Amino acid sequence: MGRLSTAEQDIVERAMAEPMLDQVLAWTAVNSGSRNLAGLERMADLLADAFSALPGILRLENPAPVEAVDGAGRTLEIQHGRHLHLSIRPTAPIQMLFTGHMDTVFGSDHAFQEARWLEDGVLNGPGAADMKGGIAVMLAALKAIEHAPNADRIGYEVVINSDEEVGSPASAALLAQAARGKAAALTYEPAALPDGTLAGARPGSGNFAFVVRGRSAHAGRNPEDGRNALLAAAELALRLAALRREGLSVNPSRIEGGSPSNVVPDLAVLRVNLRPRTPEIEAEAARAIDEAVAEISTKHDVVIEASGGFGRPPKPLTSEAEALFNLVKQAGADLGQSIAWQPSGGVCDGNNIAACGVPVVDTMGVRGGKIHSMEEFLIAESLGERAALSALTILRLAEKAA
Repeated sequence: MGRLSTAEQDIVERAMAEPMLDQVLAWTAVNSGSRNLAGLERMADLLADAFSALPGILRLENPAPVEAVDGAGRTLEIQHGRHLHLSIRPTAPIQMLFTGHMDTVFGSDHAFQEARWLEDGVLNGPGAADMKGGIAVMLAALKAIEHAPNADRIGYEVVINSDEEVGSPASAALLAQAARGKAAALTYEPAALPDGTLAGARPGSGNFAFVVRGRSAHAGRNPEDGRNALLAAAELALRLAALRREGLSVNPSRIEGGSPSNVVPDLAVLRVNLRPRTPEIEAEAARAIDEAVAEISTKHDVVIEASGGFGRPPKPLTSEAEALFNLVKQAGADLGQSIAWQPSGGVCDGNNIAACGVPVVDTMGVRGGKIHSMEEFLIAESLGERAALSALTILRLAEKAA
């Protein structure tokens, strides 16, 4: 290790000594897919037990109401799990935010349900890297920080939501509330690369559902009386795909609806994801969507209802964020870890936090890879590495803000 004070050395060693691997093995044994409400409830209880080791007020917050459009064009309420919310020393002079998510992309009926060792030190498991390993790292660092000489000056909130993998629609307001007034935030998504590289700038993300309502008619006798919703949806998909350019990706992902071959289809639902790199590009894309919907509605004489929106704002690398990255980099160097960062095409809760004006490093979790697949893996030695990195970063953030 490099230049660590006696207090820093003590806190780092405490963080690294926490039983993180045991926690990851226990937590990956619980299926907590975003739609598995029973599994999420079990996971929330386990996390509440674990985080009760920290002082403060711990609550399991009810999710905010969320609506979505189904394949028949109906608006339905979607249920989500509860979110863990912990508040510690809210009147302390230094305030930070730490976030993670308990949900995974693996549903209760998915084939990927158990953890196993691929080789010595490499754990394959559902959510092992993304991000039950990250939650263990966060908890280890925070438990260690409670032993710091200046712990009474450090206040913080922890939010571990149940819906990050589906865009955080039921926790966005909670995240924004928790971010208010914070000097900095750390989020525990896995490192962008297995070598520990952090994610820097991120695009925004918007998920849209367009319900197209036309008019049915006999496809042979009087097709001219019909208004083909499927054709209008297809043209809208092509029109939106044509918006793709540098700084904006567009992915029309699904069209639902249709009819028997002898009936003009009167309903279709088009789903599209857009990822703008900057707020300006997001605004331009929103205007272009409105124009395309209006023109295609008129051309095909159909009604198009748009739902959804840009739920993840773009996250550019601001000067404040770069200063936070540099602080993490120096902490890594003093721990013998080489820390770099690069832009990412993915999105996460770090986007939402940055949009609140709070500098955030959102890949403070474990080293691993192949997330969202049955080959997802965690490099076990990175648990101690990243817990040490977090603990030292928090200490130095507190010193800097003092």
